[in-house]
Amino acid sequence: MKPGLLSSPAKQPGPGAAALPGERDIIAGIRARVPAPPPWLRVGIGDDAAVVQPERGALEILTTDALVEGIHFDRRFSAPRDIGWKALAVNLSDIAAMGGTPRLALLSLALPAELGADDLHALVDGFLELAGEARVALAGGNITRSPGPLVVDVTVTGFARPRHVLTRAGGGVGDDLYVTGEVGAAAAGLAWLRAGAQPEDAALAACARRHRRPEPRVRVGALLGRNRAATACMDLSDGLADAVRQVSEASGTGAAIDASAVPIPAAARSWFDRAGEDPIVSAVAGGDDYELLFTVPKRARGRLATVIRQARGVPMTRIGTLTRDGTVALIRNGRPEPLPQGFVHF
Repeated sequence: MKPGLLSSPAKQPGPGAAALPGERDIIAGIRARVPAPPPWLRVGIGDDAAVVQPERGALEILTTDALVEGIHFDRRFSAPRDIGWKALAVNLSDIAAMGGTPRLALLSLALPAELGADDLHALVDGFLELAGEARVALAGGNITRSPGPLVVDVTVTGFARPRHVLTRAGGGVGDDLYVTGEVGAAAAGLAWLRAGAQPEDAALAACARRHRRPEPRVRVGALLGRNRAATACMDLSDGLADAVRQVSEASGTGAAIDASAVPIPAAARSWFDRAGEDPIVSAVAGGDDYELLFTVPKRARGRLATVIRQARGVPMTRIGTLTRDGTVALIRNGRPEPLPQGFVHF
């Protein structure tokens, strides 16, 4: 989908909707919603910049992602509260992939004229809902007008001990490839929404929720790093196929993915079948799952068992192996075939 054109005439809030207040009032409204800051946040919202006391003996992890209306979300399908949640979730997923623990966030908003005050408050509430669950402090950000689409730009910082940081480059030949949760749900759910979400289907509605409100695997990522169970890790923002390629390339290996082992929700399989698509290809190529792909050497299987016990029910499935020959392949019925491409922005 294309973003809104900057030359398009600005829409106004719908009948009965309150228009956006001024910048200072918006900031004051956000500040009133934010819980009391933790002791390590010395200066938070309201000054020119935040002042933070570093976590002693740890490395800082920083990430940023912008969600752009028409590219990453569609307000026909995602409520403002969902958009706020997702804007933070995609960043928490990056921290998890590095084996880190998230700590603070910065929230910047580019607001179109047609966005009403109630929608703005709901967006912030969705952001703060997930921030509370993840124990992340909102430390500041920026507010500006947008002549085009709504843009939600988030920066998150986290930390990890030096020996606990995970990267894409740590895998080795013979390491097993694992994925958390299931893949393909978000892609199937979005396609169902675009098709009109008919007929009513609770299972596909659950898939749509995965698109609207992904669950970042914050606890699992931190456990993988602390227990040193994984050698490499990446989140599935742009699809499983993209992550497999990125990890194998960074690690200097190939990869073999067992098509029969890829965990795909039954509702997503059924949707792809009805649409005339190959369920395996569509699931591994689809993005927005925000699960974790990680590598585990044989010597660390005991550590992985500990992570699984402590993961509070998050499933982890072995889907393949890093190989020596440099080829990245999907193995189906014993025969290799090219792994599909994941989502690319350009």
